[in-house]
Amino acid sequence: GYTHYVPTPGIPEVRQAVARNVGERRGMDVDWNRVIITPGAKPIMFFTLLALAEPGAEVIYPDPGFPIYESMVNFCGAKAVPMPLRGESDYHPDLDEFATLVNKNTRLVILNSPHNPCGSVLSPAEIERIAAIVREQSDAYILADEVYKDLLYTGEHVSIATMPGMADRTIILDGLSKSYAMTGWRLGYGVFPEPLVEHITKLAVNSVSCANAFSQMAMIAALEGPQDSVSAMREEFMKRRDVVVEGLRSIPGVTCPMPDGAFYTFPSIKGTGLTSMEFEAKALQEAGVAVLSGSAFGGYGDGYVRLSYANSVENLQKAIERLRGMVQGL
Repeated sequence: GYTHYVPTPGIPEVRQAVARNVGERRGMDVDWNRVIITPGAKPIMFFTLLALAEPGAEVIYPDPGFPIYESMVNFCGAKAVPMPLRGESDYHPDLDEFATLVNKNTRLVILNSPHNPCGSVLSPAEIERIAAIVREQSDAYILADEVYKDLLYTGEHVSIATMPGMADRTIILDGLSKSYAMTGWRLGYGVFPEPLVEHITKLAVNSVSCANAFSQMAMIAALEGPQDSVSAMREEFMKRRDVVVEGLRSIPGVTCPMPDGAFYTFPSIKGTGLTSMEFEAKALQEAGVAVLSGSAFGGYGDGYVRLSYANSVENLQKAIERLRGMVQGL
């Protein structure tokens, strides 16, 4: 019977289930009235940037990073300020450098941990310092993209929302696509600071109306049902990660840090003599392997490629063999 319009921020019992889950997973109190359900997690990025990014404002985002961050900042007319994630530091930010980027014009800082495309994970100490810098140097909000939180291979997930003074300045972005492999259900959610809830709801009602009603009810089943499948998927991804990293490291001219989360590797291919775009094209056309140019994820991604290990071990091994043959034939 869940086939009609529902309240724009989501069905109340679904929002309550999300609030319970977010609170339990992160060790914090979450008011369900601050939860907004959306058709996938991308609208949380879209609405947040529409609400906060404008000419004269600055938005700091990870580079390399999910391409929508930079493109949406530019679309809204704000200044996009890259926070470099360099291969030499295993794709962790230089926090002294980060401190020079934050100022009175900074309206929003975007964090993504575990990270797409690099697979890096911010440490608790890094999160604590980022929170301190943002608190002391600006009035900015944080958009914490935590959609890969369940695909963490070491330690426990730590949200910046749990840092002192940050709960009311953090937008938590999450969803079911990655944790539960429910990409086609289009289920995302955001936990917003109270002052933003009304504005984000207006953006939603004027664009998507509401998330699919019966999909929303499936969210309760996913979040509050058995979690064995999530654990099993994480263990399988860890096996695949190890196979892919070992294989990539065996290819001449390729170096690859070990990802701590998500399901991507982001190897440097600088030693092959190819640009990222050239490597991407050759991999597809000559080896039949789909990788993405690192430059698609930002200027600091040039010289790298992204390879997803969301595939079988058998296929991943074939891909590595083909890439090795391609590079050896250069």
